[in-house]
Amino acid sequence: QVHLVESGGGLVQAGGSLRLSCAATGSTFSIRAMGWFRQAPGKQRELVAAIANGANANYADSVKGRFTLSRDNVKNTVYLQMNSLKPEDTAVYYCHVDTIYSALEYWGQGTQVTVSS
Repeated sequence: QVHLVESGGGLVQAGGSLRLSCAATGSTFSIRAMGWFRQAPGKQRELVAAIANGANANYADSVKGRFTLSRDNVKNTVYLQMNSLKPEDTAVYYCHVDTIYSALEYWGQGTQVTVSS
């Protein structure tokens, strides 16, 4: 089993920056990819960014050029640096882990990001 602990998030004005962190513990050997999803009120959960083992990060078109996902494989931690934040980035952000076992995935508890205009 993989346990995810998220940190970061909060309230920021438009144009500001925030950094989210997600640390994985437990059966980290099974991790195939780590990343972040988000869910705004009344909307479906959507992929923000993800990075697979040995690969470059992938980003949603809406965040390209503003968000940067990085991964520390020693600490089993991913960081989402969010710059030039917009009100439409307001959502609950969830850390996500994909494993090498088909259909087995893990989610963090979620952290609120609110961007005021």
